[in-house]
Amino acid sequence: MSRASDNETLSRVGPGSAMGGFMRKFWIPAALSSELQADGDPLRLMLLGEKLIAFRDSTGRVGIMDHRCPHRCASLFFGRNEEDGIRCVYHGWKFDVDGNCLDMANVPAAQDFKHKVKARAYKTHERNGMIWVYMGDQSDIPALPEIEATLLCEEDVLIRAAQRDCNWLQGLEGDIDTSHLSFLHLGAAQAGNVAADNDQQHVVAARAPEYIVAETEYGTKYASFRPTEGGGGDTYWRLAHYVFPFWALPPNRPIDINIIGRAWVPLDDTHTMFYEFIHKDTRKRMRMDKDGNRLRGDGVDSAFRDNDTGWLGRWRLAANAGNDYRIDRDIQRSESFTGISNIHLQDQAVTESMGAITDRTLEHLSPSDEMIAKTRRRILGAVRAFQKDGRLPVVRDQSGVLQGVRSGSYVSPADVDWMDAYDDHMRAVAKAAE
Repeated sequence: MSRASDNETLSRVGPGSAMGGFMRKFWIPAALSSELQADGDPLRLMLLGEKLIAFRDSTGRVGIMDHRCPHRCASLFFGRNEEDGIRCVYHGWKFDVDGNCLDMANVPAAQDFKHKVKARAYKTHERNGMIWVYMGDQSDIPALPEIEATLLCEEDVLIRAAQRDCNWLQGLEGDIDTSHLSFLHLGAAQAGNVAADNDQQHVVAARAPEYIVAETEYGTKYASFRPTEGGGGDTYWRLAHYVFPFWALPPNRPIDINIIGRAWVPLDDTHTMFYEFIHKDTRKRMRMDKDGNRLRGDGVDSAFRDNDTGWLGRWRLAANAGNDYRIDRDIQRSESFTGISNIHLQDQAVTESMGAITDRTLEHLSPSDEMIAKTRRRILGAVRAFQKDGRLPVVRDQSGVLQGVRSGSYVSPADVDWMDAYDDHMRAVAKAAE
């Protein structure tokens, strides 16, 4: 069981909170590039409990700033996005993407003091279809993260967004909990019905794997392991990583093709934006049965409610708690373990069912939850070190830390160490890419 005080530290992300202060020291995915048009409508953004607006100016630059005009605090959401700046409709004050005041339209020229006024704006960067924002000290800005999937060019990457109505950590922990795959997602599948060349046959043949978990300089990693289906003395591994502050690299596919990274970005304490970066070729590799059909539940739910202009009005799935995620009990009884249509929605249903912020003092963790427990301790340790003396994980400032870091599944002889086998596979991946 977790302590209530630890749960509070892990869950609260607003201004002044310990976790919020820590997360503000990292670049944060804020919006898809496609969500902003030059001189288009401003976009309301909620990030780490702050109400912000985002806009793209006439030359294509992106600004993200406090939605309140520094003059009288009217919302700049209602502003005019024009001629390389956003102009407040209350009194006509205008600001550029860096927050500089360009014009005080209602102040006589002799009394103008725009050089003394600045909106609270955050540094942004746009890369490969994603807009990033840095919400920490603007004089201490690190390099963008070098997670492999986030470095893919726009021609190779697919970026998916979906809002989840629960705390960020619940979403993240679902991604670093590998044993639920055998039940929540593949509970109705049997080893004999899975394609012979599909490594998921090992997952459904042995649903209770053993685990190895270790800390890393960038977070934590784990590997679940089980004998391969059919014997032969080999071991089937599913190895994955947690990367500070909110990244999961799930082991969804064989490691040679599994270029994927997922960010669980806190909008506030009880709402999270899920961003998935995945190579197009990785997405194509589906879990198939022996007849060549996709296993039930594999795939992505792309049905969304219409976006609105509210603070939490973006990327909300049509299937949700209000309609019980469109669960089909007849299908659950006969064909599917859950009766819920796909993997993402199954995850969403169970993590939201825990409550807006789950009460972790009620949990009874088991050996299969070792990655969950160690990652919580790792995060708490990093947050406390930052509070004590400003120390931050090296992944924030050192390039190359994540080079060669990838999750995925692989098979190796039973007498080979898990990390030796992982290193061998990653060397093969690097050689194939040459």
